[in-house]
Amino acid sequence: MKKDKFTIHDIARELNITASTVSRALNDNPRISAETKQSVLQMAKRLNYQPNNIAAALRNGKSRILGVIVPRIDRSFFSSAVRGIEEIANTAGYNVMICQTHENFEKEVTTVEALLNAQVDGIIASYSKGTSNFEHFEKIKEKGIPLVLFDRTSDDLGVSQVAIDDFLGAYYATAHLIAQGYRRIAHYTNIRKISIFKERLKGYREALTEHGLPFDESLVQESNLQFEDGRQCMQKLMALPEPPDAVFSASALSAMGAIQMVKQMGKRVPEDIGIVGFSDESFASLSDPQLTTVDQHSIHLGNKAAEIFLQELSKGSKDFPRKVVLKPDLIIRQSSLRKGKP
Repeated sequence: MKKDKFTIHDIARELNITASTVSRALNDNPRISAETKQSVLQMAKRLNYQPNNIAAALRNGKSRILGVIVPRIDRSFFSSAVRGIEEIANTAGYNVMICQTHENFEKEVTTVEALLNAQVDGIIASYSKGTSNFEHFEKIKEKGIPLVLFDRTSDDLGVSQVAIDDFLGAYYATAHLIAQGYRRIAHYTNIRKISIFKERLKGYREALTEHGLPFDESLVQESNLQFEDGRQCMQKLMALPEPPDAVFSASALSAMGAIQMVKQMGKRVPEDIGIVGFSDESFASLSDPQLTTVDQHSIHLGNKAAEIFLQELSKGSKDFPRKVVLKPDLIIRQSSLRKGKP
């Protein structure tokens, strides 16, 4: 028998039994004898039978697949968050289908469509920087499928959310720089309409205000927060009539670019310029000097997102949506220790 893909009907034909008996045997139905189960499993293995999960999902309404959408999997924050999601989902018997949008809105829209076509039981997503509206996410809601947003969230959708207190993290970072004696502190931000960057900017401003320091719009640099952006923004800042003596960046990667440019200009970190990043990426502790960052507890955040999905799946819309905000921590390293102590 030569076929590219075998079905339960092929197994049934080979064993001279019904397809329904094969199906029950494969699902370990107690009504099927151990001998029949063993024969079915052996024949399934010999034919290299692969179950059609989508067809099964259509039959019983459950695919046991959880879709996860992230902007980029090569960032430590997102890869760790996915790990946290998998820890909970796998324990509950769910497989995780991971998709990247590469910060592209159109890619995000087609990804949502693909996951819906794959009959996933739920979607956990962090939307892209290029997302301009949420119509594609509304489709998920319309189908009654649980949707949980994490990190980059929105109250407009009316879905469950898990996030770090970005305002508090930014406040901690800026207040720490002030405590170290820095007085003219710049801020690297991204598209200000995205919730996490709005909140980080607010936290930065609040810390300045509470410590009697003025807010200077010229010290706020907007970019994509990549490594080269950090370098270029530092060049612009150092060209100001009154350059900054510190930078709080809304990303660790652009903070690393800032460190490199400061050193290239012949200045010292943290003696001349203090630098703090956001998100404790793996490279933060490997830089020279080591980078002070805000720890977003990404694994724990992923755990929470998966737990909410499972709860919502079992309880339906009752007691949902939920919003969970986790408290961040500031990890202090050499890049901001002007006084030599926290």
